[in-house]
Amino acid sequence: MTIRARLRLRVLFAAAALTSLGVAAFALFDSGIVRFNYPSRDRFPIQGIDVSHHQGRIDWPRVAAAKTVQFAYIKATEGGDYRDASFARNWLESRQAGIVRGAYHFFTLCRPGRDQAKNYLATVPREADALPIAVDLEFLGNCGARPSPQAFVAELLAFLDEIRKVDPRTPVFYVTYEFYDRYLKDNIRQVPAHHLWLRNIFYEPAQKSCERWRLWQFAHRGRLEGIAGPVDLNVFCGDRAAFAGLLAPATASN
Repeated sequence: MTIRARLRLRVLFAAAALTSLGVAAFALFDSGIVRFNYPSRDRFPIQGIDVSHHQGRIDWPRVAAAKTVQFAYIKATEGGDYRDASFARNWLESRQAGIVRGAYHFFTLCRPGRDQAKNYLATVPREADALPIAVDLEFLGNCGARPSPQAFVAELLAFLDEIRKVDPRTPVFYVTYEFYDRYLKDNIRQVPAHHLWLRNIFYEPAQKSCERWRLWQFAHRGRLEGIAGPVDLNVFCGDRAAFAGLLAPATASN
């Protein structure tokens, strides 16, 4: 059974369970009061969030004071010309609050990779203490184009070639299962080394000593002090030394 098939079964079982419990139970899930995943801080001591303008005005000092967020990925850009309206403020205020943060770019399938890289590089300040770029690779919210896997890989490589001129560190790929299956599964040797960031709000992805993935988005409607609405919750797979390694330059093996 493929990963996608297993995920669909899990979703169907989850939906059936919520249906049997009724509308009230679904409301608890949708509000973020109840969720499927509660990663242990003993296993995953480094936890974080990813945010954009959808979170509104974030009170970063309150987020930091709660001591539950060690890192944040902040949306910077999308496609060839979109810049998140809250990026500059979130970038500055999260650093002032003492939270390790990085910027992410939503990769559209309708613009050349180099154009997208120029947009990102013109938006995100170069800071040595920031996390490496995260590239959001998913169908939800993307344009209608569905290029061939070979064409997609070519544009992704063009994007990363421009990024690496400024930041040679290993990038992070945020990937949904559907996107991975279509574009990366059979072409993984064609793309540069990367840290994999998986989204799965129903169960923990299979992993072995953090070799399969480095970040896991385990909830999409979390609740935190300092953020009025729902927010994505994530964990890092590894200890503090491994997390610090994200900041290091890429090695020759990459």
